Amino acid sequence: MTYETLRYEVEDRILTLTLNRPEQLNAFTVQMANDLEAAFTRASEDDEVGAVIVTGEGRAFCAGMDLSVGGNVFGLDESQRPTLEDLYARFEDPAIADGVRDTGGRVTLAIHACKKPVIAAINGPAVGIGATMTLAMDIRMASEKARIGFVFGRLGIVMEACSSWFLPRIVGLQQAMEWIYTADILDPQEALRGGLVRSVHPPDTLMADARALARRFVDGRSPVATAIVRQMLLRNSAQPHPLEAHRIESLGMFYASIGDGKEGVAAFLEKRPPEFPGKASQMPAFFEAWTKVDPGSSS
Repeated sequence: MTYETLRYEVEDRILTLTLNRPEQLNAFTVQMANDLEAAFTRASEDDEVGAVIVTGEGRAFCAGMDLSVGGNVFGLDESQRPTLEDLYARFEDPAIADGVRDTGGRVTLAIHACKKPVIAAINGPAVGIGATMTLAMDIRMASEKARIGFVFGRLGIVMEACSSWFLPRIVGLQQAMEWIYTADILDPQEALRGGLVRSVHPPDTLMADARALARRFVDGRSPVATAIVRQMLLRNSAQPHPLEAHRIESLGMFYASIGDGKEGVAAFLEKRPPEFPGKASQMPAFFEAWTKVDPGSSS
């Protein structure tokens, strides 16, 4: 499978997804949205992939939406007048899916659903969707040359890519509000102080450092357990009561204990590295029922 705007490269169970429009500073297009959505859906089921790193080709990570395209630059159908009801009752209707739904949101929902850990290696400017797409990723590592901006206020538009859900969870409500209201461009140290990025790196070591961290997520780890705990952390922290976490943890522990857990215990007792047989493409039956989202429901 090939992509018009990305490179999909797997080496030693680490997938590097490289945004590949360097002459346009990797500016985001509808085609890039389609490519990213497809790539993350593929990676989720690809048992050759244990973790994902996303970066940009050239000097930018992603300079935001490509504002040079004709028509509605966000790829939306201006002939429509959608209602809130349409986004429930007609969520999968092509007219709504292609002409109304935010393209960045389609990407971050695919990242959120992915069974693999995802690291953003922010190598340069990341503004607008270039910043918000990283919020659905598990870890953000920034180059000293990175510049990050939630610049919607400068364009008279609103948050997108599900960022109103992700950003306050990452940095807290007060910090999120300040950054959105001011639409400032953040240098890496400000992003680090605000809790947006995990760490700041010299440009020439960023990818090596990201790969080293990804290795720690992959080596000696059960792909099935990793997939479950990723969704546990993303979903259970938003539940109103810990009882909901208890339900899922009970199912997770039950199936892990009769699956890869047996190999993990044996390896521990025998003082050897584990060789987990489980595959993220073959999850326990409860996982699909738990992670399935009904677009017609407000829950």
